[in-house]
Amino acid sequence: MNEGKSALYMATSWALWPTIFAAGLIGAGWAFHTGAPLLSFNVVYLSIVAVIAGFERLMPYEHEWLKHDGETFNDIAHTLLTKGGVQLAAAVGASAPMAFATVAQPVLTSPMATWPDHWPLVVQVGLGLIIAEFGLYLAHRAAHEIISLWRFHALHHSVERLWVVNTGRFHVVDSLFKIALSQVPLYLLGAPLAVFLWISAVTAFIGLLTHCNMDVRTGPLDLIFSTPRLHRWHHSKVLAEGNTNYGENLVLWDQLFGTYFNPARRPPAEIGISGRIAEGFVAQLVQPFSAKGFRQILGRKPASVTKATISANLYLDHASRTEPELDEDRSFTRS
Repeated sequence: MNEGKSALYMATSWALWPTIFAAGLIGAGWAFHTGAPLLSFNVVYLSIVAVIAGFERLMPYEHEWLKHDGETFNDIAHTLLTKGGVQLAAAVGASAPMAFATVAQPVLTSPMATWPDHWPLVVQVGLGLIIAEFGLYLAHRAAHEIISLWRFHALHHSVERLWVVNTGRFHVVDSLFKIALSQVPLYLLGAPLAVFLWISAVTAFIGLLTHCNMDVRTGPLDLIFSTPRLHRWHHSKVLAEGNTNYGENLVLWDQLFGTYFNPARRPPAEIGISGRIAEGFVAQLVQPFSAKGFRQILGRKPASVTKATISANLYLDHASRTEPELDEDRSFTRS
């Protein structure tokens, strides 16, 4: 896949992911020390979005993903609702966790809090990230394996191309579930606000990079972080490939629970689900709440939505299967 690529192109491809991630964190550090940290962070966030969008045109991973899919407005609207939340006035969508932490952290901290606030902040953030990531892993995996949750998470997997703008395409119920499982433990442990802010920053920038359509090479970083390569496998229509790499920032819990997946071959360009997501932002929000909408999401007629077909077509855990069994599973596509 590297034939015809110049040395400059290859060097840039290796440098892009860590450079953009580091730039985002440096910008976040500046934002947190300004008089308006949340607004300043949004400025940094949008700047990183612009940089990634530019490189998606200059160095696309998949040229087909550059084509318009008619979902840009909906992608942005879902991002604003699920990640912007109470900060719609800022007109960006990456700060809800920060705003929520700012308000809720002092209220929800347990009197039995045992957080090691005497540790260096960078160590506290690392610990907090591991704890939060466990909640994110559980929430993400549950959203694939529990039918009542998949109906909301399917919106995210309905995209047929990955690019920076659909990073935040999540149903609000899906996002609230993830926030609850990842942040409440930190509140109860008494983690300080700074930890929440830095975890939110890490999540925001890794999320942008995970969904990017840039031709980046991440090598050994794939063993630690959720990278574009790993997330492209996660969006595969093949169950044995898509039921993997649930980590949002880190792949630690995927490694421990056997859901890490990173074969040597190229991740698929054809992604999406076999069910149908409604057209229009409001319709997509309400679709999971009706029986008809639920059947549409599953891609099944009423009479055929049985326990057996659901089990065969929803996300299931195939991590323990053998290679012949995985090959057989590849004949199925998502519902």
